[in-house]
Amino acid sequence: MPVCPLIFEPIYKPRIWGGRRLAELFERPLPGADPIGESWEVADLADDRSVARAGEQARGRNLGQLVREWGSDLLGPAAPADGRFPLLIKFLDARDVLSVQVHPDETMAAAIGGGVRPKNEAWYIVAADENAVIYRGLKPGVDRKALLEALETEGIEQVLRRIPVRAGHCYYLPGGTLHALGAGVVAAEVQTPSDVTYRLHDWGRIEPATGNGRPLHVEEAMRCIAFESRDYPEEKRSHVASVWTSMSRLITSGSFIVERVRMTVGIDQPIPYAEMVIWMILQGRGRIGYGKAGDAVAFSPGDTVVLPAGLGESRVTTDEDCVWLEVTLPKGGGPGGRSSC
Repeated sequence: MPVCPLIFEPIYKPRIWGGRRLAELFERPLPGADPIGESWEVADLADDRSVARAGEQARGRNLGQLVREWGSDLLGPAAPADGRFPLLIKFLDARDVLSVQVHPDETMAAAIGGGVRPKNEAWYIVAADENAVIYRGLKPGVDRKALLEALETEGIEQVLRRIPVRAGHCYYLPGGTLHALGAGVVAAEVQTPSDVTYRLHDWGRIEPATGNGRPLHVEEAMRCIAFESRDYPEEKRSHVASVWTSMSRLITSGSFIVERVRMTVGIDQPIPYAEMVIWMILQGRGRIGYGKAGDAVAFSPGDTVVLPAGLGESRVTTDEDCVWLEVTLPKGGGPGGRSSC
């Protein structure tokens, strides 16, 4: 079966901290009335596999099937993650602050075992309320003892690094980084394919359905937290522009590369890639033409398009001014890879 561009049905995740802004931002209907915290756009985990809704040759097939059947025609030289698609792509809508949490890095995932995978991720801020923040890492000098004391006295906010954010900011969060997405933020999240999260603190939040707090994983989290301070060379930016297009490098890591692309209305040009590329469409509408029969896949804000490595001759046409995030895998890197910076 020849490969084609892919757009998948979103997998919506109700969350106590979620909202309904994805409907407003991306003009998409949301299920039910519950707050939606996460929309999984490209997923190939054991209990959650994206199903293609666009791409004539793939419609109705799940991503796991396509990884097995298309192989390198989909992934190019990238290796699958334990036989699965090597990235997990989401939108997050935080009406309220998320829990303070951590994910295992490569060393800790191997030590824990039992199928636990490392999780490195990046947040691109799509929208943010005035005075919105994220929390990333610990303030200088905060050690294990100081963090435990802060937990006991409900003073954890005093030991976290608090970062004001606005739309267009992008942040790298390697495994081991204690973090929380703040209230009033919508983010595009690019991560390695793992859903392992250890919740250290949840702001005293109560589940309405149970009247209890959500489970915490203090022992596991403390084992995974990287207490040493670090810089983030993965966030070094670069920029290339012409009259009609521009590309800004946002994240360069051993797990994935994230760039922001802008194209003006009226562009009609070949897509030059010989590797798998993912576009998270933030603004504008257009089409991807492919194949000898003149097939095309249309995209609009909120769509995440997977362009297989073996797509062959194809073209992008912009019907409006467009902005998207472009996600690729580094040569020789992939899931859980260490930083190339």
